Amino acid sequence: MPASDAWTQISVTTTVSNGQCTVSLFSDANAGNWASFDDVSFSTSGSGSTIQIRGVDISTLKKSEDRGGVYRDSAGTQRDALAIVRSSGANYGRLKVWVNPADGYNNKARVLTMASRIKGQGMKLLVDFHYSDSWADPGKQNKPAAWASLSFTALRQAVYDHTYDVLNALKAQGTTADMVQVGNEINDGMLWPDGRSSNWANLASLLTAGSNAVKAVSSSTQVMLHLAEGGNNSQHRWWFDQATSRGVPFDVIGVSHYLYWHGSAASLQANINDLASRYGKPIVVAETAYGFTLAQEDGEPNIFNSSLQSAGGYPATAQGQADALRAIFNVVKAVPNGRGLGVFYWEPTWTAVTGNGWDPTNPSSGNGWENQALFDYADRALPGLAVLGTA
Repeated sequence: MPASDAWTQISVTTTVSNGQCTVSLFSDANAGNWASFDDVSFSTSGSGSTIQIRGVDISTLKKSEDRGGVYRDSAGTQRDALAIVRSSGANYGRLKVWVNPADGYNNKARVLTMASRIKGQGMKLLVDFHYSDSWADPGKQNKPAAWASLSFTALRQAVYDHTYDVLNALKAQGTTADMVQVGNEINDGMLWPDGRSSNWANLASLLTAGSNAVKAVSSSTQVMLHLAEGGNNSQHRWWFDQATSRGVPFDVIGVSHYLYWHGSAASLQANINDLASRYGKPIVVAETAYGFTLAQEDGEPNIFNSSLQSAGGYPATAQGQADALRAIFNVVKAVPNGRGLGVFYWEPTWTAVTGNGWDPTNPSSGNGWENQALFDYADRALPGLAVLGTA
């Protein structure tokens, strides 16, 4: 832990053998420095103590399967990937929606198909609206081509109509969304330039349109507002202060937290504890992942490399990946007053399959993510997948 005068909350999990466990608290601080420990508790994880949401984003799965991707359970038996994930403990599936993607995947029709599979496994459904034809994240929030020249009034209506259309179609086929993201990692807003966070009046109007559409389809569906940089408390406070002061309706706060990009588990803990208390909303880590190796399987350079391994604090091994994921779950479980809802692992099935790359306009692109999947290079389930069943 870094030196600090502030209190830092830590939650850890261990396996107890023979009914006995010794807990030691110590500091390796330099001579003359002190570490203070307070409010230490020790509890067993009996039945019913698992976290509410143990989710997976499987948005690339159908394209992987269509291009020949296969998946094996931990015993090496080839099975349906979603069935493997479900039997490992996942209870929620996340699907992104693009308006008119170049490759035809992640559009309304594909989302409907995958939603049926998710619900068929007895899982709940989170729908993630990007309001774009391709990736939307803190660095880019491009309008769909069909919306590019719309006036702001028409753009706001397009947000409502698109949101309502997809969700109503899901409801009509008996797969009503349980939770919906109005935007994806919208730290700097969405639908640039109209909805950038430099114009909060516009952004609030767009977010409200999306939220209203969600509730018009199903009043019980929860609305999530989702930012990246889960350890950045000042940014999250500023953003949600703006949203709440303008009356944007939402039910859940979502954050992305990749340990190698967004800071330590302790920084995530401090931020989401504060957000849960300040806004009275439950918290979901909507995206996280970690690498199990530094080796590559395709020609696309992997995002998770040796420098990110150093930043993340866990080794790039199968056990290191599992430990990193468990650390995120532990943080969410430790949010006071039961406001830590759960965690979604981002793209555990995005293995290296030719034709299933990151660029929907380029069939030859690789994905750069295969070393963060929860299936190894022999397509076998990794220990990290089992964390979903014990978190």
